[in-house]
Amino acid sequence: MSRLQCPRCLRPATHCLCALIPSLDSRTRVLLLQHPSEVNHALNTARLAALGLNNAQLVVGEVFEDLPTLLNLPGYQARLLFPADDAQPLQAYAPSDQPLLLVVPDGTWRKARKLLHLNPLLAALPRVALAEGAVSRYRLRKAPGPGALSTVEAIVQALHVLEAPSSFEPLLKPFEALIEGQIAAMGAEVFQRNHGDGRLA
Repeated sequence: MSRLQCPRCLRPATHCLCALIPSLDSRTRVLLLQHPSEVNHALNTARLAALGLNNAQLVVGEVFEDLPTLLNLPGYQARLLFPADDAQPLQAYAPSDQPLLLVVPDGTWRKARKLLHLNPLLAALPRVALAEGAVSRYRLRKAPGPGALSTVEAIVQALHVLEAPSSFEPLLKPFEALIEGQIAAMGAEVFQRNHGDGRLA
């Protein structure tokens, strides 16, 4: 018998996160392009970001046929949040700046690269990057290296830079509850054995 699921946050009804999800306005529009393999992942942080931001959209797929329409949004300039040698560091908007349509691929690094490969329009976008040295609170997934963040953390950090001094910290509340719930479910001993040593994954 399958467990009842919340139709909004897709968590088991007994662990629904909706009460913790904020409703935040942002000048930046966030477009999340999620690889299908992430949809049913227990730690689906892209969905949390899309639910918590009023000016955000989550699209699931591998090949996005309507990408030209999604990217050519009047009043916004599209930028891909993804590392590259020529990626520009994000900086705060000047009052006259056109806001960004921040395009965020969601998946493992391999899957995210695949999305770029399958969608040349996406790969051709000018890229922006976060400052180096960020520490993730994501203690359950092995990061490929220091500075690797979960999708919701990357979005929060990007918005903090672009829209300073506005705070988007409330977006991390359901994310942290999600992690605490996963740790509780696996038990402290298993968590320490697999993820412990005091460092964040």
